[in-house]
Amino acid sequence: MLATVMPFSKRYGVTGSFFFGFLGIVLYDAVTSGWGNWTWVTAICYGLLGAGAHYFFKHREASVRNFLIFGIPGTVAYDAVTMFIGPIFSGQSLAVAFVGQIPFTLMHVLGTTVFAVLLSPVLYRWVVQNEAMEWKTVSSRFLQKV
Repeated sequence: MLATVMPFSKRYGVTGSFFFGFLGIVLYDAVTSGWGNWTWVTAICYGLLGAGAHYFFKHREASVRNFLIFGIPGTVAYDAVTMFIGPIFSGQSLAVAFVGQIPFTLMHVLGTTVFAVLLSPVLYRWVVQNEAMEWKTVSSRFLQKV
């Protein structure tokens, strides 16, 4: 999700970036596990990551280096906050949540690194910068065929 939010945030502003992350989680949970307290916490966190990505990339190049500079700390911060879902909503001990979070966060950071290097630049180049993907262009092509 973050690998997609980062390049899109460069173009779609703070509100669009927030809702991209927020709604991505809400829709994902609707299809997979269903909605619960975790949905709103993780959706707000991803929305805030989207907004943060917009401000980070506003005056920076959409490069692999910058995707990594934002993505890795963003992932760690996201995991640090969402780690408290179990202790707050399910009575899980903080020690168990913390110990379980370590391998999860390591895998999450590895995934962020791979996707920030391989996927984010491609999405930025092929989708975000692609004028053919503009609504005006798509809608005018559609209307010409009608």
